[in-house]
Amino acid sequence: MSLCKALLFVLLLLISPFLFPQTQPVELHSPVETPFRFIVYGDTRFTDPANTKAASPAARQALVRAIAEADPSFVSIGGDIAYNGDEVADWKVWDSETELWRHRRITVYPVLGNHDLHGNQTRALANYFQRFPALENNRYYSVRAANTLMLVLDSSLEETSGSQGEWLARELGDIPSDVDFVLLVLHHPPYTASSDSMPGGGHSARHPEQALARLLEERQGRTRARFVVFSGHVHNYERQVHNGVTYFVTGGGGARPYPIERTPDDPLYGKSVNYHYLLVEVDHGNLKITMHRLDLASGAEVWTEPDSVVISAPAARNVRQGQ
Repeated sequence: MSLCKALLFVLLLLISPFLFPQTQPVELHSPVETPFRFIVYGDTRFTDPANTKAASPAARQALVRAIAEADPSFVSIGGDIAYNGDEVADWKVWDSETELWRHRRITVYPVLGNHDLHGNQTRALANYFQRFPALENNRYYSVRAANTLMLVLDSSLEETSGSQGEWLARELGDIPSDVDFVLLVLHHPPYTASSDSMPGGGHSARHPEQALARLLEERQGRTRARFVVFSGHVHNYERQVHNGVTYFVTGGGGARPYPIERTPDDPLYGKSVNYHYLLVEVDHGNLKITMHRLDLASGAEVWTEPDSVVISAPAARNVRQGQ
């Protein structure tokens, strides 16, 4: 790297907080009424379709088409949207492959993943915010949709301390009384059966997300609204419940699959490749979440629904949030 390029790189690193400052987190509103439905999934790794090592372009494109046909009110995409966030070419693949969503006016609420920040972070964030101007340069934010409150976190930052932690504490301490479900979406999972040492690739749960889980589970015991956590990073599907909080890993958007050790009673036992999206159906007091699994082993698209769960919020009672 030449001296001029090196100095420019250092300058960009120094000024990036000023180019993309985290202001008071934006509060978005989705104009939906109960009942409604939306999609959650992640780890798509949009990149040159010739790059079949990073991701399966066939799976990625089939999922985009299926999601459009599901006609959701919105899509929550949980990070690693692009393979390399600072590569304009990767984001142009996102532009072209998701044009169907924009044609159908499907709103996307994104999450920053580690791949979205790859390379020069200033360029990466510029690419990201260019696609999602409603975020107003906010790396974490909230979305109110009927009887749900979605809190979108940036797991490249501390979730339970610093400015993001302070914001999260305020949001959890002042949940509106008509909210039945608080949906937390972030890239790194608080719980996973995967690990960094697994043959074939994988990721262990990190300490910051484990701390987040402890916070949520402590609060869940004294909160009427049900907490549901969606994450990715692990390129597979998992569902776990801990102390009243339901956790999903939904990293089957097309990235190279990671194996998961499963017990024989797991509906996905014996299935190592689990490209999928989650359909979330919201009603008064009930949340139904169904995994839609895509199998391309035969060369044709085969869709199944191997896992589904209904989460219920108790009727309103005299519970003071944060007490």
